[in-house]
Amino acid sequence: MPREETNPFPQEILDWYTNTYKESNRLTGGLGLIEQVRIRELILRHLCPPPAVVYDLGGGTGAHSFWLAGLGYMAHLVDIVPLHIEQARLAAEEPQAPQLASLRVGDARKLEFEDESADAVLLFGPLYHLTERDDRLQTLAEARRVLRPGGVLFAYAISRYASTIYGLLHGLVWDADYLKMINLELASGQHRKPENLNVFITAFFHHPDELRAELDEGGMLLDEIVGIQGPGWIVPDFEANLKSAEHLDILVEIARRMEKDPVVSPHMLAVARRPG
Repeated sequence: MPREETNPFPQEILDWYTNTYKESNRLTGGLGLIEQVRIRELILRHLCPPPAVVYDLGGGTGAHSFWLAGLGYMAHLVDIVPLHIEQARLAAEEPQAPQLASLRVGDARKLEFEDESADAVLLFGPLYHLTERDDRLQTLAEARRVLRPGGVLFAYAISRYASTIYGLLHGLVWDADYLKMINLELASGQHRKPENLNVFITAFFHHPDELRAELDEGGMLLDEIVGIQGPGWIVPDFEANLKSAEHLDILVEIARRMEKDPVVSPHMLAVARRPG
């Protein structure tokens, strides 16, 4: 059966990651410090032991792929931004770098992998950068296709309330353009960057119920939806407190204890399996 045709991926998002945002630094500061610890423990909670095949779709410059490869997994990195794959290729050439099974430029909606060829799939980007529901469902259908029966899907989403909470914390809600932005998000999940504000690029922000419904329609069996970073980002002097290892550990522990309430976290992770 021929694959569905895909809409062109938005050029503004490709330009954002090529010219503005440095993806390789994402987990090295701020919320990324909590995220790195939490994502790794959540993945290992559900992932079968190595060697197993993992497709990291929308994996950026390969932070998770290299980590998994270092644990003995056969990690395949796919990202739609050519710069990210080139940076990952250079990183793979470093001495003692874990070796990836493959890396390539690709679209999560139309994969080159064979049916039932993966034990796990990471979707850490596609579900929020694809703003049309049909595109997200096509991505989930592809993930299901390449997963073996019983294989696990890790799907990363941005919370519907992320910008609103951030705006309240930092007094940005008094700005008319910011307020218009979050009103659209709260009503529809659609995030659009005002030209005059330094905020995230075009995206879709999920409510947990919407994420659950999309996984169900995509034919996946949900294990859990959990908050990743928890509410620690609302602590006063957040960035300064992250410089303390003790304080970082406290924020990670709070995230663990509150993970069952994903709306208090800026990002959430859904874990689901292909029936079989």
